[in-house]
Amino acid sequence: MKKQFWLMAFAPVLLAACEPMPQANTSPEGFLNELPPSLIEMAAPNQDLTAVSIDPNDGCYLYRYRGPVETTMLPLRARNGQPICSRPPESV
Repeated sequence: MKKQFWLMAFAPVLLAACEPMPQANTSPEGFLNELPPSLIEMAAPNQDLTAVSIDPNDGCYLYRYRGPVETTMLPLRARNGQPICSRPPESV
């Protein structure tokens, strides 16, 4: 009975340990709170700069696109059409 009590008492604590901690500069949804001014200047128009995150796989910025059918994350593009990344691509 005591084992069951302790398991039930500490279950929320154990489950909370599995939740990823948000980074200091991100909102609870995972979007960046502030964008650098140079990034805002570089970004092409018609992209939602209020919901931007960084892809952990390649370091490129993603923005939330709300289309007529679905909402998805798309690469943030510069005015010349190239994706904007926070780190250079890895050489093979």
